[in-house]
Amino acid sequence: MKIARHDITGLVLAGGRGSRMGEADKGLIELAGRPLVQLALDRLAPQVGTLLINANRNAARYAGFGWPVLADARPGFPGPLAGLEAGLRAAATPWVAMIPCDAPFFPTDLVARLAERAALADARVVMAECAGHREPAFLLVASALAASVTAALDADRRKLGAWAAEQGAVNAVFDDAAAFRNLNTPDDLAAAS
Repeated sequence: MKIARHDITGLVLAGGRGSRMGEADKGLIELAGRPLVQLALDRLAPQVGTLLINANRNAARYAGFGWPVLADARPGFPGPLAGLEAGLRAAATPWVAMIPCDAPFFPTDLVARLAERAALADARVVMAECAGHREPAFLLVASALAASVTAALDADRRKLGAWAAEQGAVNAVFDDAAAFRNLNTPDDLAAAS
């Protein structure tokens, strides 16, 4: 069964520690004069029904982008699975499409293709794959799996890819590896400018 755009909440992860970026709040770092989180929101908005931002610092600044801001329910920057947990618990839609804030070049048809794959495979988790590599931070997840994410985190299992595999995740294959490029370091940022 086809998954409609309005049934999907977009979740932009901006809650990381930014250790490879000198502990900077990566979502607020600018590329071409615009914060990375704004670039991600602008690219994701036409693909989903509504948006959420996962951020663990600078909540007021993130709120200024016009969407609800959610912090992880767990302290200490536990990783993307904790961001997904926050998003799944807050979403009012049956699906959540998650992306990281530091990959502003993701495909403009990312969510449509993830949703198409979910419908065809009758899957509750779909992850992007490019050049033979899974991209675990780019995924579509059924909101009904919130309790499963919480159980994994409660058992101190924090690996997003491992959790997705446990849920029987399928992949949606993309061709453009540059579309999934993360800006993890100052050098990455400089190269993208």
